This record gives sequence, structure tokens and C-alpha cells, in this order.
Amino acid sequence: MFEMDHSKVCYIIVRAREFEVQEGVVEPDYGSNASDDDFRQVLEAYDSDPTFDELVSVIDDLNFDEQCELVALSWVGRGDYGKEEWDEALQTARDNHDPKTTATYLLGMPLLPDFLEEGLATFDITCEDVEEERL
Repeated sequence: MFEMDHSKVCYIIVRAREFEVQEGVVEPDYGSNASDDDFRQVLEAYDSDPTFDELVSVIDDLNFDEQCELVALSWVGRGDYGKEEWDEALQTARDNHDPKTTATYLLGMPLLPDFLEEGLATFDITCEDVEEERL
């Protein structure tokens, strides 16, 4: 059974969506006033991207079990494993775990937030429900 704190997964989903919508850098030496330009530069993926850095930090701060569950959940959401194969997905994640590359592996996965949401849905969990439980 999926045991990781659901609010952590939902937080990662929200931040990963912010990261995912970024576009390539059009103007590398952005020199205008951000408030005059409606902060459009935050939608571009600069080398020192705070959203990426924050996601890496959040994922790196997860313990071994949480990192493995997050990877396994993304695989379930992607369709590599079904709900009934959760134990197998989790064991595969544990067998291949490398704390130095977990964040970059996950963040390099196209559609990561969608996969995580689908994975949660497989276990009848939604971020809306998680948020309601917090309140």
C-alpha cells in the first residue's frame, strides 16, 4: 500500500507543474524591470532556476522509503505497473535507488506531475481531498 505523506506528493505535483510549463530562454541577459514586464521571465528556464532547485531539494530531503515510493508512484501513474503490482514497483525502485540521482531522474521525466496524479488516483487519492483533510 502507498504510505508516503500524501501532502508531500501533492506539493511536488504543484511545484513540478510550475517547472514543467517553463519555456526555453529567449533573452539570456534579461535586463529590464521585472515588474514592468509582468514577471514574464519566470516562465523561462534559466540555469539558476529556483523552481528546479527547490524541487531537487525537496526530493533530496525525502528519506529512502519516500524517494522509492515517489519513483514507484510515478511508474504506476505512467502505466508501467498497476495498483496490484505496487509491491513489485516499490521493490524495483528500492533495488535501483540512488539518492544522488533520484531527483534528476524524476524531474527529467516528461509529464511527471501527471504521472504522480495518476498514481495517486490509482489509490483513490486526490490532492483536493488531501487539501480538504488538512483544513
